[in-house]
This record gives sequence, C-alpha cells and structure tokens, in this order.
Amino acid sequence: MAYDVARIRSWFPALDYGWAQFDGPGGTQTPRQVGEAVASVLTGPLSNRGMTGESEVRAEEAVTSFRLAVADLVNAHPRGVVHGRSATQLAYDFSRHLSRDWGDGDEVVVTRLDHDSNVRPWVQAAERAGATVRWADFDPETGELPVEAIASLLGPRTRLVAVTAASNLLGTMPDIPAIAAAVHAAGALLFVDGVHYAAHELPDVVTLGADFFTCSPYKFLGPHCGVLVARPELLETIEPDKLLPSTNAVPERFEFGTLPYELLAGVTAAVDVLASLDPEATDAAASRRARLATSYAALHGHERALADRLRAGLDDLDAVTVRSRAERRTPTVLMTFEGRAAAEVTQRLAADRVLAPSGNFYALEASRHLGLGDEGGLRVGLAPYTDESDVDRLLASLAAALG
Repeated sequence: MAYDVARIRSWFPALDYGWAQFDGPGGTQTPRQVGEAVASVLTGPLSNRGMTGESEVRAEEAVTSFRLAVADLVNAHPRGVVHGRSATQLAYDFSRHLSRDWGDGDEVVVTRLDHDSNVRPWVQAAERAGATVRWADFDPETGELPVEAIASLLGPRTRLVAVTAASNLLGTMPDIPAIAAAVHAAGALLFVDGVHYAAHELPDVVTLGADFFTCSPYKFLGPHCGVLVARPELLETIEPDKLLPSTNAVPERFEFGTLPYELLAGVTAAVDVLASLDPEATDAAASRRARLATSYAALHGHERALADRLRAGLDDLDAVTVRSRAERRTPTVLMTFEGRAAAEVTQRLAADRVLAPSGNFYALEASRHLGLGDEGGLRVGLAPYTDESDVDRLLASLAAALG
C-alpha cells in the first residue's frame, strides 16, 4: 500500500495558485483527468443517444460508462444508478415520488445531524401528506448519533427514515448497518445521505443496508452533479411524473430531459482517478472495485496521519474548541474560538492563503443543536491532495490569528 501525495497533487492545476485548500467538504478541487474527459466528450462528435452515428454512440457510451463507474464505486447494479442535478434535487424528487401514498397517521424520521437536504424535503413532503415527523437527536457533547436515538422512534406506521452516513458539519459517521436493521425490522425504507461519506469511505450500499443512497461527485474530485442509487427492483415500484414520450425504463424514467453527457464522462473519470490514488492499484487484471478498495485504504492511512497532526496542533491552541468528537468520523473538524467569531478567523486565514470557510454549511439543525445558532463554526476538511505543509500552514496561521 502506497500513497504519493506529491504525485497526486501534480494532477490538480488549481493547487498551482498557492492556496492551502481545506474546503473539500464543500467541494474538492478537480484533477486534470476529469477536465480533459469533460472537454473530450463536449467538443467531440456528440448528439442525443443512439447507435446510428458516432456522435450518438459517444453519447450512449458516456451514459453507460457513468452507470458502470458509479455502480463500481458504491457496489450497486448499474440499472439502479440515477443522475440528478444535485443530491438536494434528487432528495426533493424522491420525497415527492415516495410521499404520494403517505397519509394521516404515517410517520417519517429525520435527524438533527443531517444536512438540510436530507431533512427539509422529507419534512415538507410529510406536511403535505399529513404525516408526522419524528426527530432523532445526536449528543451535542460527543457528536454521536446512537442507533437507539432512531430505533426508539420507529413504529408500525414509520414509512421512511432519512439519515446521513457522515455529517458534513462534524464528520460523525453513525452506525448505518445497525440503523438499517432496525428500520427494516419496522418495515420502513432507509434513505442515506452519502455525500460527505463517499469522499472518505468506499461506499457499499449492500453492507450499509441503504434502500436509497445519494452522493455528489464534486465532493470526490468530479463535476457538479448528484447521484442516487437504489435497487432496480425497488425503483420499478416507483412511478414518477414524466413526459408521455419519454421512456419508462429504470433508471431513465427518473432522469428528466437530455442528460449532460460531458458531466457523466467527468464522473467516470473521477471514479477512475480515485481508483488510481495508490499506484499499486493499477493492475489491469484487477476489477475497478478492487482497485478502489486498495486506493481508499491508502487514502485512509494518509488522512489518518494528517488528522493526527492536525489534532495535535489544535491541542496546543488554548483558544480553540474542537466540536468534532465522535469516535467514528471523517477527517473533518468543526471548531469555534474563545472571544472570536469563526468568520473573522476565516478571513484572517485567507490573508495567509489558507481557505477554511465558516458557517453552518446547510447543517442548520446540527449547528443549532450544538448551540452555535445559524452562524456555526470554522470547518477544516482534508482531501486526497492535502499534505503536511498544508496542515502546518493552517496551524501556523491559526496560532497567529489567535495569538
């Protein structure tokens, strides 16, 4: 297992601008391979999908390759891969699809740990249907969301549970397989937000037990779009509103209008980049899923070492309060400061060309539950291209800002 961060950084033209980028949880920088894939499809022969001319075949291949790549990434069937404008759009779409047969007395469970895109669509759909919303709370001291916090809310009328696989604000990773077991025992569906999770953990929707799993390629080196994954047989039971001449085949019946073929090609390229993070994962005989597993294992080692370096440095700064304390979490740290607004510290870091944004990052319920109101805190996130010098620059800039 190997991880050559200098090799990986050479793929990212954005890093030549000299900033230390800790904004990965909001969207990573994009490697050259992804940009080239987008440009190649967009500027080559391209038409609507078909098998007649080269331009039609290229469009068809872009779609097919995209579904295969995402299926390899999350361990799913390609026919269960749905493209969307964003994870938020997909959650809204499926909240409308699934809530059609909800009614008075039905129940939906959401959590205060989640990004609002996995809260508000379900709350609003429940309100329209007359269903009841039940809230699962996390522990603000530890950042943990216990399985029992959700299991205790389940009942015979629970229709759906929406929960994050990793908090974009705190990094907390709940025990999704155990939550899934409880949800399915109650006869309900589980909708998992994997947007932050997929950037740091190799998803396995089978092991997780997710009925629906969303992720956003731009969080893991790809272009700006969203993906939803579900079992094809489950998608077959859902009838969306659609145009009369459009196909009723799964998953296409959930994708409205002409697909952005260039973005799909970019997603495929991003998955291939992830599969090559470890140079030992280039064995042509190995499946892409196997190469992804090898590369994610190498990424874990790299991020773990950097996270330890970051935490040790933060421990030396008395004015910093670290809010990310869950036992299982991504290398994402939310912090607040004694006597300083987080936004003020963000601006001070920016003067040193260190980008670490502040806010609630749309995890509004989580920020309020932590007692941070709508202002939130300063968030630092590691990415595949982060190196030791980035972490040291951040710590030095923080020490100067707080000194």
